[in-house]
Parts: sequence; structure tokens; C-alpha cells
Amino acid sequence: MRAVLQRVTSARVRVEGETVGEIGSGLVVLLGIAADDTSQDVKYLVEKIAGLRLFDDGEGRMNLSVAEVEGSLLIVSQFTLYGDVRRGRRPSWSEAAPPGIAEPLYRSFVEEARALVREVATGSFRRMMQVELVNDGPVTILLDSRKLF
Repeated sequence: MRAVLQRVTSARVRVEGETVGEIGSGLVVLLGIAADDTSQDVKYLVEKIAGLRLFDDGEGRMNLSVAEVEGSLLIVSQFTLYGDVRRGRRPSWSEAAPPGIAEPLYRSFVEEARALVREVATGSFRRMMQVELVNDGPVTILLDSRKLF
């Protein structure tokens, strides 16, 4: 499981012109799910994201987590994080989980996140989305559950 985190002052996801998810200060989580991911990947990555100290304390140091600052998460499914471009010019998606595997893990990820973070918004699974955000810092972090445990 892979995630790109972006610390934001605001973000929203639109589908066919309609806003389906929106947050103020917090993290946008672009989430890619591999074919062999499990609930262990979900649990580990959610806990890592909720606990990462990416927000400033009173002295201006990144010393607080999204949960500690009562920030929000906007979780967007993004299978393209598993695009393999090592050969040729067209990405291969062979490592990405098919929808039947990815969707239950995505929904589990969202539910686990809701247990740890005050507000969690989402995009729409398997839909074309437009994601708008104001990156704060900018702060962008890459996570891969296979490289973490």
C-alpha cells in the first residue's frame, strides 16, 4: 500500500462538478492499493499517517500529528501510484489491486482512519475526480507499507 501525503490548508474533491469531499487544515492522502495488500497494510499505514508529526507546534517546529491538531484527512483512492514505467512509455498497472480487492481495503482504510482522526472525507472510488488543494509548506511525504514494516 502506498500513500502520498500532502499537508494542506484546504482541499476538496469534485466528481462531475459536484463536491463529494472537502476539508480545511489537514492531510490529503492519495492512496494506492497493491494486489497483495492486506488488513495489516491498512492498519499500519493508518496508524503511521495519524501519528506522523507534520504540523507545527508553538515554536514553529513540525512536532504535532494531524490527530493532535484536530486536523482532517481527505482520502482519495489512486491506483496510478502503482504505475510501473520502467519499460516503454505506457505505465503498467499490473501491481495495482483490481477493484474487487481494492475497494474493501479502501473502505477499511477510511473506517480505521475515522477511529483515529476527528474528520475524514473521501473521494469516490473508481470515479474520475478533480482534486483541488492548497499545499501548506509545501509538505509532501511518500509512504509505502512494504518499506515500513
